[in-house]
Amino acid sequence: RSFFGGSSGSASYKPFDPASELGVQEPIGFWDPLGFTADGDEAAFKRRRSVELKHGRVSMAAAMGYITPEYYKFPGYLSPSLNLKFSDVPNGLAALSKVPSLGWVQIIFFAGVIEGAFGFDDYKNGTP
Repeated sequence: RSFFGGSSGSASYKPFDPASELGVQEPIGFWDPLGFTADGDEAAFKRRRSVELKHGRVSMAAAMGYITPEYYKFPGYLSPSLNLKFSDVPNGLAALSKVPSLGWVQIIFFAGVIEGAFGFDDYKNGTP
């Protein structure tokens, strides 16, 4: 007998099953080798899924940011006050030391605005 009466055998509540979520495909099926979903917490599952998608998108943007300067550089100045042109900035990790300090402040501020304004609550409604 359940708490509110009636029999416990005819429960209408269906527990969260991550193996039935979108993206589970044969031949592997649902794959969770570390058991992160063993507790059955749907909100945590959706949060992990949205974070995984966001990390994937950031990784793709980083890869494009690393590859693109090999083939194309913007015309003009990166910093007119320092007389630094885009063409003067080397490719790869060497470019990190060439960007002015205020440029890094702008990049971090922009990333913070994007992070806070878009996609912050996606995991709550289940849309990636």
